This record gives sequence, C-alpha cells and structure tokens, in this order.
Amino acid sequence: MSLVRLSNVTREIGTFVILDAVNAAVAAGERIGLVGPNGAGKTTLLRIVAGTDEPDRGEVQRRRHLTVGLLAQEAHFDEAFASAPDLRTAVRRGAAHVEALEAELRAFEEAGAAGTPAYADLAHRFAALDGWTLDQRVEEALSGLGFGPAEIVRSPEELSGGQQTRAALARLLVADLDLLLLDEPTNHLDLAALEWLEEAVRRRRGALVVASHDRAFLDATVTRIWELRDRRLTAFRGDYSAFARQREARDASLRRAAEARVAEIAKEQTLVQTYRTQRKHGKMHEHEARLARLDRIEVSRAGPALRLDRALGRGAPRSGEVVLRMEDLVVGHPGGPDVARAVRLEATRGERIGIVGPNGAGKTTLLRVIAGELPPRDGRLVFGANVQLGYLAQVRTNPLAGETVLDALLGEIPMTGGEARGFLARFLFRGDDVFKEVRSLSGGERSRLELALLGILPSNLLLLDEPTNHLDIPAREALEAFLRETTATLLVVSHDRRLLDTVCDRLWVVGEGAVVPFDGGYRAWRAAVADGWRIGDALAREDARFHGRPAPVPAGAGRDGSARPGGRNGGRATRAGAPSAARGASEPAPAATEPAPAAEPASGAAPRSAARGVKLSKDAYRRQKAVVEDDLTRLGLRRSHLELALHDPAIAANFVELRRVTSELADVEQALAAAEEAWLLLEDRAP
Repeated sequence: MSLVRLSNVTREIGTFVILDAVNAAVAAGERIGLVGPNGAGKTTLLRIVAGTDEPDRGEVQRRRHLTVGLLAQEAHFDEAFASAPDLRTAVRRGAAHVEALEAELRAFEEAGAAGTPAYADLAHRFAALDGWTLDQRVEEALSGLGFGPAEIVRSPEELSGGQQTRAALARLLVADLDLLLLDEPTNHLDLAALEWLEEAVRRRRGALVVASHDRAFLDATVTRIWELRDRRLTAFRGDYSAFARQREARDASLRRAAEARVAEIAKEQTLVQTYRTQRKHGKMHEHEARLARLDRIEVSRAGPALRLDRALGRGAPRSGEVVLRMEDLVVGHPGGPDVARAVRLEATRGERIGIVGPNGAGKTTLLRVIAGELPPRDGRLVFGANVQLGYLAQVRTNPLAGETVLDALLGEIPMTGGEARGFLARFLFRGDDVFKEVRSLSGGERSRLELALLGILPSNLLLLDEPTNHLDIPAREALEAFLRETTATLLVVSHDRRLLDTVCDRLWVVGEGAVVPFDGGYRAWRAAVADGWRIGDALAREDARFHGRPAPVPAGAGRDGSARPGGRNGGRATRAGAPSAARGASEPAPAATEPAPAAEPASGAAPRSAARGVKLSKDAYRRQKAVVEDDLTRLGLRRSHLELALHDPAIAANFVELRRVTSELADVEQALAAAEEAWLLLEDRAP
C-alpha cells in the first residue's frame, strides 16, 4: 500500500482553483521532486499531503501510524523546540519517540531490571530506530548544515530566520520519519551544506517529496518528478534533467497533434459547407457527425517568460580591457575585524566570475566594497576606463522608492508611464500588476522588480548577489541565458550550482580570511577540493608570487580557519555610474620585494607610518613615479573632457547622460586627489 494516496484532490480559494482533480501516490522509499512556477500550488499540495491543510473536494488516504514531517519555507517551532536550553537539545527532541524509549530503558536500568525480557524488547526496538547513534546523528546534522560550536550551545530563540529554518531541517532529518516533505530546503544553505544535505537525503530510508527550484539538488536526490502546471499534476520518471527532456518532447508531440487536429477540423468544416451548398444532405450530416467527434487538443502553454535580452545593461559604453583590479585589498565592516584579504585579483572585459564560499566568509562584504557601499579597510582597488557598474544586492538596506511597482521604477529614472509599463512587462509586471504595492510583493515578484531596477540604467559591470533567490525555474533559466550572452563583465555571488556551472568561467573563492582566484568553473573547483586544493595554499602561492613572502595568518579566523562575521551583509539595491578610478589604496608594509605604489588612502584609515619613512631604490622610485604621473596625466585629461561634456547641449538635455557625466566627474576628481596624495607620499620616499 502507498504511504499517501491523493484521489481527485481539489483546492480552491474563493473562485480561484489552485489544484484541480489531482491524483498521485507516494510509495515507501520513493524520492519525488515537486516542480512548477511560483504560485502553481506546490506549497498547498505539500500541506495537504502532510495533513496541515484539507482539500475542498477529493480524498487523501494515509497509511496507519504514518510519521510525516513538513519543512515549511518559514520555520514555525513548537513549544518543545523553543523551550530547549540549547540548539543541540532542541534538534535532539525531533526524535521524541527515540528519546521516550531511551527514558524507559534508563528507568529499567535504575530499577535493576536490565536483564528482563521487557528490557530486551525495548532495547531491540531502540536499536531498530538507531537510538544508540542518536547523539552522533544530531552532531552530524548540525555540523553538516553549517552550525558551529558557538551556535550549537545558543538558545533556539536567539537564532535568525535562516538559522531557524536550518535547525528545523536538522530536527526533521534526525527524526528519521516515514515521509519527509521539504519546501525549498536549499534556501539559506551554502555550498558545503548543500552537498551534505544531498548525501543525507540519498542515505535516508524513508520517502521524500521536495519542492525546489534548485535543479542541481533535484538531479542529485530524486528519482521521480511531479510537475504542477495549469492546476494539474503530471508524473515523470527520472531526475530533473530527464524530466526536462521528457516534458520538451511531450510538449512538442502535443503541439504537432494539436496542429494536425486543427487542420482536420478545418477540413471537415470545409466538406460540411461544400455538401450543404451542393444539397447533398446525407454526406453533409456524415461529416457533421465526424466534426462533432473531433475535440480540439488542448496544449498547456507556458506562462510568459522574463525577457532580459535587451533589458539589462542596455546602452552601456565599452569598458577598458581591465575592468577591475585589487591589490592587497582588505575588506570588513567599519569598526569590526578584517573579514577577507585579496593579494591580487583582476577581472577583464567580458569575464564571468563566480564568487563562492561558506556563509559568513565575506562574499557579500567583498561585493559591497566593490560597489562602493563599504570603504576598503586597506589596499588598492582600481577600476578601468569607462566602467559603469550595476549592483543587485541580496538585501536592500533602504526601502524601495514609491508605493507601487510603477512608482519604484519612475523613482529611479524619469520616463513616461507607457515607457515604464512597457519596460516592466519584460519582467512580467503586466496590466494592473504595475500598481501592486511594493510591500505586498512576493519574494519572486520582488526579485523581478530588483532586476528591473538594475536594468533601467546602463552598466557594463554587473555585481549580482544571489540573483536567483526566489526566482522559479523558468525565470532562472531566462536569467542564465542572458548572463551567458551579455557582453557585460559579471561578478556573481551564488549558491546556485547550475548557474555557476553554466555561466561562470572562473571563480574567486572566499574563506579562511582570504579571497583567492581559481582558474576554472564550479565542477573543476569541487574536483580540485576533493584532490586537496585549499584556500590557504592558494593564498600562500599568491603572496609568494606577488610579494615573495608567506601569507599572514588571517585575522578573526574561526576554528575552521574561516572568518565568521555576524550574519549576512548588504542591502538589495541598484547602482549605476562610473566608480572611482582608484579607491582605497593604502601602501602595504615593506616586504622582501619592493612594495606597490601608493595611491588613495582607504576611507577612514591613515597610510601606514612604517611605509612613509622607507626610502625606495632608484629603480623602484623611477617605476612608481612613472605610474603615478601617468595616472595624474590620464585623470587630468579625463576631467577636462568631462567638464567640456557638461556644456554640451545634447548632454544637458539628456537626464541619463547628464547624471552619468556628473557622477563620473565626481569620481575622477576624487581619484585625481588620491593620485596627487600618492605623488606626495612617493616624494617623501625618494632616494
């Protein structure tokens, strides 16, 4: 018998039908992936299977004594979990039935009845539930899902929303239920936790139904796919990739059959009309009967798709060959510890670079420094010529301007209402959707609005922090297609392995207090890690290559060597315009080889006094002076050109161009002041 069987299950809200006569069954040990666009009813179906929601019509049959657990997208804890003294105890209580047997065994032992048949029966049941390994399983689940020793001893009530969801997942895995229902379980997980969860799910004996937009996770964990489309459910065998091939072939076959049926109906209608004209009523009625038997074949039409081909980064100029360079850059938050250091990183025009690493390692902090939201704590950050960046942050620090979707777009750049609505239509805001209140948008709708705000201004360097968050699979595939084809330079922070694998040519790996380059894509990096590649070794090689010295011990490193600042950073925002040509470049301390030339000091940080008094050799002084004087000449010419451009009537009448030129002029003047300061510092060190 199946664990759960759904028969003609229908669910409605008012007059809107969410599920229409759904039939499905879950067998013991089955692993099923549930897919469909946002709003298709996946969460509703999971709640009906779990018994937390009831259908309006139809029947749900469950096996007697079935144990079921549901991980919702937003975790809700019971009293037993919330009242636990620490996280370890709270997760352990997920296996309450095992703990109850454990208490009975302890009572037998304390009463001196450990040799009785009743005790032996209890011990056998306890062993069958893997009770002797319960503590080990709790530790593995907490560690695998990214909880460190300091977090395990904290009260569950002190956890953030993301930590609570991970803790709820750990509790369900420890419970070892007959049927596990997971709604977007990969949210809030970094790459290491994702890989651990995949292995844990594959090892489970119980059945699984998981709703997810993570195609790599589905490929690794499920053997069947349920697709919710047009309020109906269709089952497919195989993982997600197999389902995608089957669905494409099935849809193509249905389209051909529908076209043939349309042609057949047209033919019969023509014959009916011909025989009516010829007054051959027998023949006419014969073909009328045939026509009555021919129903049109309904083909499920995919919903409207994101159209990003001409929507993101449009109108941006061609940047210089080197778009971005970092030298001895240190990032962190003002007043806090250093989070990560990059010896030397460079992005060239058109490169697609993925930024990967564990949660809390500093990926978002690095992106915020590049975007100009945070000052560098030390080092040198230089942008190339004509660079205009657009920033899609993970969490917006400031609220979106305007009450509605249309207001938010018009608050970014003036345009007519028709132009704004046409642009928003590319991001699936059609008709009255543009008048939705921003505060009431779903996660997917908000992500699409953020993409629209990113794309409305020209940019040739896109900084994207978790761009696929809350996007369904069709939207993710549309975004990936755009990112593969765009000529813009990309820096992408993501835990979406399919996006990293199909879009990014190489990686910047963040962890252990460092940022190091990896020449290869995601799969190559994971293979290298399996073969012994380590961040610390890569950092040492970078330091030896550029400075001839071993890498310093990262400041603020945790037990595993990775810095752990408090929580995620950043505010989901968009920013376009030319960044400064040189930002945050204070001179490194003297080394065995000659130091790099000084430039603009980091915001709020004075140049190192040790570097001021050190005299350079004649060759080093000559080389560094040539670099600084070249910067002064180049920046001076650029300032002159921009000042002339401000007086151009065509630019003065174009709001977008005027804003761009004004912004770039301010940045160039700031960079010029930094270059002049660097020249003065260099003169202090003349031989």
